[in-house]
Amino acid sequence: MTKFDGVIEAVRYKGGKIDAVRAYERRGATFSDCVVLSRKTLIERVGQGKRFVIGQRKEFMASTFEVGKPVKLLGKDDQQIITTGDQSEYDELEDAPAF
Repeated sequence: MTKFDGVIEAVRYKGGKIDAVRAYERRGATFSDCVVLSRKTLIERVGQGKRFVIGQRKEFMASTFEVGKPVKLLGKDDQQIITTGDQSEYDELEDAPAF
């Protein structure tokens, strides 16, 4: 997998849309502690070209992750969808457990 800027480990849905995600963000050569990002913040970051993937931090391995599918932003303006699939009608982050 190529370089990524964030790893989403869990997601919270509300009303069929992503409400928030629990993630780690790249801070130079390392990653942040776990942070909670709102839907709006996640859309802004992905829209700015930041690359997020679904994954889990490896226990006792600091900034080492088991990574999965990349997160994509589909649609335009108020109709944007956050997904790991190629086509989707709704927000869906496959393999990310709910929190």
